[in-house]
Amino acid sequence: MQHKAYITGLYVSTTSRSQGIAKSLLTEMIHIAKSLNGIEQINLTVVSTNLIAKKLYTNLGFEVFGTEIRAIKYNGKYYSEDLMVLFL
Repeated sequence: MQHKAYITGLYVSTTSRSQGIAKSLLTEMIHIAKSLNGIEQINLTVVSTNLIAKKLYTNLGFEVFGTEIRAIKYNGKYYSEDLMVLFL
């Protein structure tokens, strides 16, 4: 497990969106991960219906490698999450 880095959450407030903040943060995280000895990949999860976030991750090189069905339950509703990886 030491060859993996994980992004466990990323949130940009609605008033600050569409300014490139998420892309800048992710780009810096990728840069830092590449500089760490032994890190070979970055993993993250994203709600399957969050197409804007998935597009950003895909544009940065992340790939979906699986889906966890009913990964989140919020207010009685279930949400699936896509598992994504970026190989460094």
